[in-house]
Amino acid sequence: MKALVYKGPGKKSWEEVPDPVIQKSSDVIVKMVATTICGTDLHILKGDVPEVEVGRILGHEGIGVITEIGTGVTQLAVGDKVILSCVSSCGRCSNCREGLFGHCLDPEGVAGIGWIFGYMIDGTQAELVRVPFAENSVYKMPESLTESEGILLSDILPTGFEIGVQYGDVNPGDVVAVIGSGPVGLASVMTARLYGPSKIIAIDLDDSRLKRAADFGATDTVNSGDADWKEQVLALTDGQGVDVAIEAVGVPQTFTMATEIVRPGGSVANIGVHGKPVELALNELWIKNIDISMGLVNTNTLAMLLKLVTQKQLPVESFVTHEFSFDQILQAYDVFGNAAEHDALKVLIH
Repeated sequence: MKALVYKGPGKKSWEEVPDPVIQKSSDVIVKMVATTICGTDLHILKGDVPEVEVGRILGHEGIGVITEIGTGVTQLAVGDKVILSCVSSCGRCSNCREGLFGHCLDPEGVAGIGWIFGYMIDGTQAELVRVPFAENSVYKMPESLTESEGILLSDILPTGFEIGVQYGDVNPGDVVAVIGSGPVGLASVMTARLYGPSKIIAIDLDDSRLKRAADFGATDTVNSGDADWKEQVLALTDGQGVDVAIEAVGVPQTFTMATEIVRPGGSVANIGVHGKPVELALNELWIKNIDISMGLVNTNTLAMLLKLVTQKQLPVESFVTHEFSFDQILQAYDVFGNAAEHDALKVLIH
């Protein structure tokens, strides 16, 4: 089969590799129908995730059809079309029993981390994928769901919702600011609406992305390139700051921005994958009674979000702006990696 292989920082190749095989009774083999590229993949290629070994197949999102099942799999069958969760979880360990699938104690490669696709084991940017713990890590895809809708459920929609909206403790009437209008930030914008905030302020350097944020449910937009961006945000509140500030970029500057605009008693929810340490001004923040949260997605809301997407309560299909075939995956990386130049949001690779 062919797959997208990590060759070291800044290097990747679409090449022939051996087909995956069943290794454990809970495994299934999936023939990929569609996959996509995540900002985390770009972080890996930058060298920000040094645990990823040279030779690893990248990717942790996808839709496919089961072609083979392990002897312990009883709830899935050959021919089932499924959405692959970006998190693999045994469903039995103490963390999984608490819904903390992102920190499953029994994944392959590293104890305590459920994200293993494209990280500790071969991932989904391939023609075939071995899925461990399949019965707890894939979701049957309704026939009415399009690939453009289904692909969003692998990672970015649960990530934006769980680590941004839920960890940020968004409540009815809150003023929410989302820093970064990339795919995950926009997932937070869209799913924050489920909790009835009074305002959702999208903050970004790119006016075209801010326009998309407005389409996805932001009530207000602020270009952070403006010298008075902070004053603009405060003017949209009572002057005290926002109730919830969601950081969805992953660089020190945007995390600091989030801490600067949150009101006393508010919350900062960090979604961004950071490749460098971030300075925390505790000398200024300790007295503000704010909560700071961060984390790896658990995808324990995937089933619920799947229902909402299936019933068209979350119009996620517009996330996909570009489509490619598998043999165009290097071109897809170029487009996604230069999103502003191509006005790209999410790419769908068939």
